[in-house]
Amino acid sequence: MDFQNAIVEMLEDPEPLLERAEQTIAVARSRGMTIAYVRVGVTDEDLAAAPPAAAERFGRLRDGDPQTAIVGRLAPAEGDIVVRKVRVGAFSTTDLESQLRARGIEALVLTGIATSGVVLSTVRDAFDKDFHVTVLADVCADRDAEVHRVLIEKVFPRQADVVPLAQWSSA
Repeated sequence: MDFQNAIVEMLEDPEPLLERAEQTIAVARSRGMTIAYVRVGVTDEDLAAAPPAAAERFGRLRDGDPQTAIVGRLAPAEGDIVVRKVRVGAFSTTDLESQLRARGIEALVLTGIATSGVVLSTVRDAFDKDFHVTVLADVCADRDAEVHRVLIEKVFPRQADVVPLAQWSSA
């Protein structure tokens, strides 16, 4: 979630995270799992309908701008789900839930930037929607390492299985 050029560039050293994200996608594809991409990209219409604070927060992430594209090395393949959102979480402004349900998907493996943004919002919402949620702890990142740690160690385990990529890959 949100592995977009503009968002990845906000991380101090994104390379290790991107390598783990590539590995995650490769493992998921080898297992026949569905890959879903969630990205932020706002239009003029979205901004006009949003309250000023939201418009200010998301206004720089203009749909169609190369900065809102998924990082090339993680690019979606044919058959992947790709949704565009205009808020923080993956569900509230997308049809992601209906696409997942239509495919019979009941369990989610979440990765993304930022742990305190899209990952937190999506963990909570997915749990409330009765999905089984797994968070890959080391395939999520946040600019605040302490916030990331607290969420991964203390908050997410209440509603999700939280494991490192290596453990998930070998399961």
